[in-house]
Amino acid sequence: MNTQPLSSPPTFDLAPGALALLGFVRQQPSHGYDIYRQLTQSPELRLIWRVKQSRLYALLARLEEAGLLSSTAEPSEGRPPRRVFHLTEAGAAAFDVWLAQPVAQPREIRLEFMLKLYFALQAGEATAARLVAGQRAVCAGWLADKEGAADAPFAQAVTGYRRAHVRAIGAWLDGLRP
Repeated sequence: MNTQPLSSPPTFDLAPGALALLGFVRQQPSHGYDIYRQLTQSPELRLIWRVKQSRLYALLARLEEAGLLSSTAEPSEGRPPRRVFHLTEAGAAAFDVWLAQPVAQPREIRLEFMLKLYFALQAGEATAARLVAGQRAVCAGWLADKEGAADAPFAQAVTGYRRAHVRAIGAWLDGLRP
């Protein structure tokens, strides 16, 4: 189990989006198939994340091993018992830190930030506004990091692309009105 202070993001070796699964269990204890249905039947979430059922169960097991979830067996008539997942205190704290923290790299906007935005909007306008404002600040830092001239033509092309990409992210963030 991780013993780092919860003011920093968890350092568990988890796949992108794994901590978002805590958000579903935070709403109410759930078994894996309920979470899978929420992911596959939500038109909003299907726009950004598709996960196979076997992968989802593996991620839930990793979250449980990390102490962020616990589970209980629920009898099921005519079938094996189902595992119902519950959020632990450590899981609730890790989810709160994850939700409040902007993503560190532009490539993480597509999945990780979108998942954060989904749950931030559910938590309320103030939570979403703080997340977006924090991400805007990080994005401004990305642009500052991309300053400087590149000498070779290919390096110029790559640097130009990265600047344009980050500017587009910033413009999109500016247009969000949570």
